[in-house]
Amino acid sequence: MEKWFNVGKIVNTHGIKGELKVLSMTDFPEERYQKGNELTLFIEGKEPKSLMIASYRKHKNFVLLMFEGYSDINEVEGFKQGILKVDESQLQDLDEGEFYFHEIIGCVVRTTSGEELGVVKEILSPGANDVWVVKAPRGKEHLIPYIEDIVKKVDIAQKEIIIEPMEGLLS
Repeated sequence: MEKWFNVGKIVNTHGIKGELKVLSMTDFPEERYQKGNELTLFIEGKEPKSLMIASYRKHKNFVLLMFEGYSDINEVEGFKQGILKVDESQLQDLDEGEFYFHEIIGCVVRTTSGEELGVVKEILSPGANDVWVVKAPRGKEHLIPYIEDIVKKVDIAQKEIIIEPMEGLLS
């Protein structure tokens, strides 16, 4: 059974030449959207469709993609709201200390003193480093920057993260 991972959601067309505006959900947009890479389009109620990237560029907070064989807005109009995915075999090996978002989301976060803070529910990428949004059992959210000074251990197999909170981080 294949395992699929979301890399983007098609939110609209862009221009008249078949370009699509995509809300990117991938950890590595530069590698994932390279010309010649294959993505699979999932649209509710339709068979998945394999697409080859013809071009990629950034535009504001979105990614603009064109696919080989589609050069007109009318050909891609039906792709709107579709989800672009890759299967597990297309995931790249990561360097030590690098993780896929899907590996981090759902991990339990504890302090070095053993206090359980909650579970990582999403990852923000505002700039220099990622920020993990940890939802505490009582609903409070903690924003944990993914930096060496704070994140001491990530155990994907055990779905556990150990942090050393700096002063003011959890208040």
